[in-house]
Amino acid sequence: MGPGIRTVPFICGGSSCVLISLFVACYNDALFPETGKAVVRVLERLGHTVEFRAAQTCCGQMHYNSGYHAEAVSLLRHFLEVFRGAEIICVPSASCVAMIRDHFPKMAAEAGLEREVEELLPRVFEFTELLVDKLGVTDTGANYPHTVTLHTSCHSLRALHIGDRPERLLKSVRGLDLISLPGSDQCCGFGGTFAIKNADVSTAILAEKMDCIRGTGAQVCTAADNSCLMHIGGGLSRAGASVRCVHIAEILAS
Repeated sequence: MGPGIRTVPFICGGSSCVLISLFVACYNDALFPETGKAVVRVLERLGHTVEFRAAQTCCGQMHYNSGYHAEAVSLLRHFLEVFRGAEIICVPSASCVAMIRDHFPKMAAEAGLEREVEELLPRVFEFTELLVDKLGVTDTGANYPHTVTLHTSCHSLRALHIGDRPERLLKSVRGLDLISLPGSDQCCGFGGTFAIKNADVSTAILAEKMDCIRGTGAQVCTAADNSCLMHIGGGLSRAGASVRCVHIAEILAS
């Protein structure tokens, strides 16, 4: 482990307990810290130990997608160094996991890091994947007495093929009334820098998504990506809608 990496002790009371490293994602760290805290609460409630390696930064997606490949490779090297030896890496962002799975191997081939990335990939899980596939959990013991609709982000749907994992988790939450979202497979219009470079198109896509969300009558819109929820929530707020946007981890931690 490199200098500046802070971990917590591995203390486990049961044979099924695992040590999980949290890669919180840079925009969660900067803008949505409650999501990371919620992930920790869920995993600890299930009997696992969570560590946060303080030297973590960014997966490099913004840099890579904007053409700054050298900077993205630098972030890849840093990611490998920070999470060297981690048993399981949990990421509450389908977008970041898609970057790691789809683009880290391409960058690794150019930078001579193939072996390190090949060893890394099987240990990286999106939050709902980790719960359902790795830990075998759909009921996190949550109670959330609200009507909720689920937005399926493009990366979770098309890159990670998350399928019905978030839905299965939400259906196990006590008091939660899950309402189907029309056009749930349609983009919200964010797409990272797409929303900046193509603002008019992004706004039009967002307007359709907001109409679908408001049409459900749900109190809360949830997703596995705060990037989408930030975009949707901003639009709903400007429109004076009462719908709140909440990351799925925060619902499962409730």
